Amino acid sequence: MAQGENTMVDQIGGIPHPRSQVPDLSSVDLDTLPLAPPDPLRDYYVPMQVGAWALQVLPMAVCEGYWTGLQVVNGLVLLRRRNSVWMSINPMETESQLIGVDFARGHVAIYGLGMGWVAAMTALKPEVEQVTVVEMDDEVLEMHRQLDLFARLPDGVGDKVRIVEADALDWKPDRHVDLLMPDIWLDMVSWGRAEEVHDMQANVGADMVYFWGQELELARHAVKAGRDLDDAGLAQTAKEFDLPLVGLDTPDYAARTRIAARQWMKGRWLEGTKVPDDLRGPADEEVDS
Repeated sequence: MAQGENTMVDQIGGIPHPRSQVPDLSSVDLDTLPLAPPDPLRDYYVPMQVGAWALQVLPMAVCEGYWTGLQVVNGLVLLRRRNSVWMSINPMETESQLIGVDFARGHVAIYGLGMGWVAAMTALKPEVEQVTVVEMDDEVLEMHRQLDLFARLPDGVGDKVRIVEADALDWKPDRHVDLLMPDIWLDMVSWGRAEEVHDMQANVGADMVYFWGQELELARHAVKAGRDLDDAGLAQTAKEFDLPLVGLDTPDYAARTRIAARQWMKGRWLEGTKVPDDLRGPADEEVDS
């Protein structure tokens, strides 16, 4: 769901730590960077604070995509919990979620409400009949009662969204789920994520699964097993996850996974992994030193 940094926008001046998720702009000419396309939901958000959570809008930020490069984002909307940014509408966030949104149809279960961006984008799809969002944080739920995002979506599509207050690891659906999209984590990479998703799917039995950070989790396990990050290596790794993962047959999935791993793994490979040179970044050099 997010960038686990004190800030991802205090970028100009100094060089960030290699394991930081803040891009290094020390040698970047900002005037040469492309503008990120405006997000269709950006104007639905307004600054507010509910308890420890705050919605903020920043005039400008430089962000790196999940598998694209640095871009200038005007009017960056972000969600903070105290000093940590949990989510923002930036290229990394949107690129890392859109495969799941593209596959959405029928009944979609989303774990983690956050800013509501994924739920809203999913509800906007005509192929989607219902979106069930599972969230357990009282303050996030209150923030959405005040924001009223879904009720303001066009053509009444927000009526498809049902919010359930429950623990993602315990919730069981009352009707068939076509797609499960878990996104409950602060950081892009976490230990045991595939196992957690497996436990969620055991309760849900969805036809399809796409989880946040899926590409990085596949990459970690594939490289640990000595496989290339190509279509065959990813397919074999996904099979071992024993989950009905979607997205692997989308165009350039293996190439995009390699880019995402190089840009966002930040040294967090599985213990004992021999990382290929073409996937190594500054954080890997630090881990080795």
